[in-house]
Amino acid sequence: MRTEITARGCAMLKLLLIEDDRPLNESICFFLSGEGFSVDGVFCAEEAFRKMEETKYDLVISDVMLPSVDGFEVARLLRLYDPQLPIILLTALDDYRSKEKGYAVGIDDYLTKPVELNELLWHINALLRRSGVARQRQLTVGNLTMDTLSMTAVCEGEEIALTVREFNLLYHFLSHPGEIFTRGRLMEKFWSGDSDSTLRSVDVYITKIREKTKNCDGFEIVTVRGLGYKCVLREATA
Repeated sequence: MRTEITARGCAMLKLLLIEDDRPLNESICFFLSGEGFSVDGVFCAEEAFRKMEETKYDLVISDVMLPSVDGFEVARLLRLYDPQLPIILLTALDDYRSKEKGYAVGIDDYLTKPVELNELLWHINALLRRSGVARQRQLTVGNLTMDTLSMTAVCEGEEIALTVREFNLLYHFLSHPGEIFTRGRLMEKFWSGDSDSTLRSVDVYITKIREKTKNCDGFEIVTVRGLGYKCVLREATA
């Protein structure tokens, strides 16, 4: 019998980003997509509310200085729409009154620009934990369980010491069993902007992941000669 992948709420969490600075919008969307989220980026409040009519989001990130309707009003309307929806406000306004106004209209968190993407990720994960969404971000394959909010991988009760990139690579493979990923495709997704890395970097990381997960019984990351790598689920043993 084949080992099964089980995940609580296995669909990607959906984030909505409202940011009229197009380069920043694209940068944040790209980064968060690489962290395993499904992200829709829009440029104004009107687009945001149209999106929300057709999609249920787990968290919203909004700039303050938006055309037509500002981020404070967006947050106020979002809070009326869904009292439980986590909202993060991004702004260049760092004064006390602006923060007070943001929290008064119902935001959950407040970050000032320029935005450090890793810090944004920490705030997102913290909000998702507090809102109870954390329970939806676990994936189990055989005797391995991965939790994307705590960034932990546990095999038979023992935590595996993975770097962030190793964790993201392994989670990506386990989420797409049987799919072949070329080295170039993996480089583009996990090494974007790292000019010092080469295709050989992928091989080095795969070797490290294989060594660290050698006691995991539910899968194997195999080499597809001339193409790249794929995750193969192992047969469950009695």
